[in-house]
Amino acid sequence: MDFKKIENKWQEFWEEHPEISRADDESLKPKKYVLVEFPYPSGSGLHIGHTFSFTGGDIYARFQRMKGYEVLFPMGWDAFGLPTENYAIKMKRKPQEVTKENTDMFRGQMKRLAFSFDWAREVDTTDPAYYRWTQWIFIQLFKKGLAYKKEMPINWCPSCKIGLANEEVVGRKCERCGAEVSRRNISQWVVKITDYADRLIDGLKETKFIEKVKQAQINWIDRKEWIDISYDVEGVKDKVVVATTRPDTNFGATFVVLAPEHEIATKIINQKIETGENLEKIKEYVIKARNKSELDRQKEVVGRDKTGVFTGLYAINQLTHKKMPIWITDFVLSTVGTGAVVGVPGHDIRDFEFAKQFGLEIVRVVVGSDGRDGPITNKEDVQEEEGLMVNSGFLDGMDIHEATKKIMDYLEEKGWGKRSTRYHLRDWIFSRQHYWGEPIPMIFCENCAKNDRGWFNQNPLSAKADISLEKGDLKAPFYQGGVSEGQGGLNLGWYPVPENELPVVLPEVEAYEPTDDGQSPLSKIDSFVNCKCPVCGKDAKRETDTMPNWAGSDWYFLRYLDPHNDKSIALGELIKKWMPVDVYIGGDEHNTLHLLYSRFIYKFLADIGAVSNDIPEPYVVRMSHGVILGFDNQRMSKSKGNVVVPEIVADKYGVDVMRMYLMFMGPFDGTMAWNENTLIGVKRFLDKVEKFTFDQIKNKFVNQYDNGLIINQLIEGVGKDFENFGFNTAIAKLMEAFNKLKTVNREEMKILIKLLAPLAPYVAEELWNEIGGKKDESFSVHKSLWPKTDKNLLITKSVKIPVAINGKTRVVIEVDRMEVGNREKVLGQVYNNEKIKGYINGRKVIKEIMVSGKMVNLVI
Repeated sequence: MDFKKIENKWQEFWEEHPEISRADDESLKPKKYVLVEFPYPSGSGLHIGHTFSFTGGDIYARFQRMKGYEVLFPMGWDAFGLPTENYAIKMKRKPQEVTKENTDMFRGQMKRLAFSFDWAREVDTTDPAYYRWTQWIFIQLFKKGLAYKKEMPINWCPSCKIGLANEEVVGRKCERCGAEVSRRNISQWVVKITDYADRLIDGLKETKFIEKVKQAQINWIDRKEWIDISYDVEGVKDKVVVATTRPDTNFGATFVVLAPEHEIATKIINQKIETGENLEKIKEYVIKARNKSELDRQKEVVGRDKTGVFTGLYAINQLTHKKMPIWITDFVLSTVGTGAVVGVPGHDIRDFEFAKQFGLEIVRVVVGSDGRDGPITNKEDVQEEEGLMVNSGFLDGMDIHEATKKIMDYLEEKGWGKRSTRYHLRDWIFSRQHYWGEPIPMIFCENCAKNDRGWFNQNPLSAKADISLEKGDLKAPFYQGGVSEGQGGLNLGWYPVPENELPVVLPEVEAYEPTDDGQSPLSKIDSFVNCKCPVCGKDAKRETDTMPNWAGSDWYFLRYLDPHNDKSIALGELIKKWMPVDVYIGGDEHNTLHLLYSRFIYKFLADIGAVSNDIPEPYVVRMSHGVILGFDNQRMSKSKGNVVVPEIVADKYGVDVMRMYLMFMGPFDGTMAWNENTLIGVKRFLDKVEKFTFDQIKNKFVNQYDNGLIINQLIEGVGKDFENFGFNTAIAKLMEAFNKLKTVNREEMKILIKLLAPLAPYVAEELWNEIGGKKDESFSVHKSLWPKTDKNLLITKSVKIPVAINGKTRVVIEVDRMEVGNREKVLGQVYNNEKIKGYINGRKVIKEIMVSGKMVNLVI
C-alpha cells in the first residue's frame, strides 16, 4: 500500500468532512471532554514527545466517539513567552511573525499525523481577542484584592533579564536558560494564590487524579500545623516569637536564632535596644548578611561552617526556666515562619552544627529506635527521626506525635503559644520584564497617589470619575474602605484599565530587547506608556510589565468551549454542558505549576460567578504521559545525536506505523527507549493486516471457521485497554488475533477494521472503503459505532484446569464447561492423561484435592 498516497487522499477527505471530529454543542449524546496540553509552537516543529502525547489523546478521543459520546477534543497554541522572544531577537524578526509561521507549521504537522482535533475551536494565547479575557481575569483578581503591587526580593535571571517565580528556579538556576539566578528588589505584581491553599488541597478529593499527582500538589502547597511560641527577653519589653512544627522538643531548646531582617535585629543596630555587646560587630554582620541573596544564604545550609553574631540578649524558656542566648545568623530567613528559630541541637543537624560552632548547650529529649540515650556529641548522635520523649517532664514516655499535640495544648493553655497553619506555597509573582507577553491592564496615576486615592480607598472621586461611573467603566469598589495594606496602602494610584477598553494590545515594535535596568522593554515606548487616568483625567502611565507564560494557559480549557464569544469567557450553558474536563493528558513536570495555577484560576472564576459553582474542579482525571528516550537510553538532545524527528519517521514508514509504534513501545505513562527494529515489526503487522483484508475481498469473505470467541474476546479486550490507556496491550491483542484468524466474513472484517481505526486512522479508512463499509454503514470508519460484544460467544465451551502433583503444576487439562463440577469425570480425565500417568508411575495417591473449575492436586 502506498502510504503517502492514502495519507494525502484521506487527509483531503477529512478536511472536506470536519464533522468527523467536530464537537456539536447541540448534541444530546453524553459528552466527553478530552484535553491534551496545548503546545508552545517552537521553530523546530513537533517533537516526538508532542507526537506521543497527542497520539494517545487522539486514540482515546476517536474511541469515545465510536462508543457514542459527543467528544470535545480541541487544540490551540500557548505561544507567548521567552523562547519565541529570544529566537526572534536572534533572527532579528518580530515575535508576531515567528509565532504565525510556527503555528501554521504545527497545524499542518498535526493534520498530517491524523490528530482529530476540532479545528473550529482553535485558540492562540497571543491573539488580542483571546488575551482580552486573560487581562479581564487579572482585573477581577485585582478588584477582589487578590492581585497587588509590592516591592519585593525576586529571583532574577541575568541572562533572560526577567524575574522568575520560585517554581521557575531549579537548583538555583533559571529553568529556561540555565543561568545562575540572583536576588534583587523589584516592584512586582503578585497574585494571592495562598488564599486558596486549603481549597486547592481539599478540592483534590473531588478529582480522580492518581495518588502521584495528588501528592505532588499536596507536597508543593505543604500545609502544616505550626505553633508560634512567645518567649520573654530578659531585660527588655520585647518578646521573641518563634514558629515551629516540633514543639515536642522544646525541653531541649537551648538558643534562639534570628534572621538579619528581624525586628529585634533592626532595633539593636538602631540602638533602640541596648545589649552590652559590640554594636559595630553586630551591625557589620547584619548589613553583610542582608546583602546576600536568599539563594546564597540557603546554599548548603547543612555541612558548611555557620556564621552568626551574639546579640547579648537572652530569651527565657518557660518549660526549663533556662536562659537561651539570642543570636543573629544568615541561614534564618525572614520570609519563613516568623524569622526566628528556636535551636534544638540534639534533634536538628543544622542546629547541632551551629551549637558546636559556637559552644552552645546540647540536650537530648528524644530516644530513637536505636535506644541510644546518652549525650549527643557528634552528628551521628543527632536524633531527627521518630522516637520517645525523655528529659521532657510531663511528656516523658510519649511518642513524638502524641507529645507534639500535648505540648501545643499546654502552651496554648498557658498563653505561651498559638497554633497556626503555614504553607510552603508562596504568592505568585505575576510580573515579567520582557516584551512577548500579555500587557498587564493597569494604570498608575501619580496625582491620585499623592492624594491618597486608589481603587480601594474611599476618598471622594472627581467629576471625571463620576462620568466614568455613569458609563459603567468603573464600579463601586472605588468606595470600599477598610482594606488591607496590600490593597489600599501599596496600591495607591493604581487603577484597572476600564473593561470596555480591553484588550490592551501589545504594540508591534522594531526593538524589544530586554533592558539592563530590569524594566520591561515596553517602558521605552512612550506611545504605549503615556495615557490618561480613568479617574482624575490627568497624565498617567500604563503598567509596562507583562504577564508570565502561565497566564494564558490557566484558563484555555474554558475558551475552547466558546472561542469566538466577545461578551464573556464562555456561555454559561456551554460551561455546564462540557465541564469538567473528563481526561486531561499532560506531563508530570506540570503537576505542581500549571495544574495548580489553573485549578486556582478556575476556583476564582467560580467564586465570581464566571463559571458554575456546581462544578468544583476543572479536571476529573489527570493522565500523565510517558517519556521517550533515544536509542541509547538517554534523554534526547541534539548534542547526543539521538533525537527522533516525527516527520522523518512518518516520511520513511508512514504515519500509521509511527502512531502504532509509539503506543506499542510500553505503558502510556512509562519511560521507553526508541527501537527501530520494533518499529519495523509494527510495519510488518500493518502490511499483514492489509494483505489479510485484500485476501478476504478476493475470497469474497467466504469463511469456514467459527471466529466468534476470538472476535468477541478482541472487542472486549481492546475496548477495556483503550478505556484505560493500555494501548500497548491493545495492539498486542490485535497482533495475536490476526495470527489466529485464517478467514473471516464481511461483518467480522468490518469489526477488525473498526478496532484498528483509532490506532491507524489512514489504513483503517482505506480498508473500510475497500470492503464497502461506507456504502452500508458509515461514510467514514471514524463515524461508525464501536462493535458490541456478544456475551454468549465470550463463554468458552471448555475450561482449562491446572493439575498439580504434591503442589507443583505438571499439566493443564481442558474440561467441558458443563462437567467442571463433576468430580468423577474430572478425575477420570486426570488419570487418563499420559503425562500424569508418567508422574504417578505406580505410586499410591494418598489424597485428591479438587477445587471445582480451578485446580486439581494429587498428593502421592
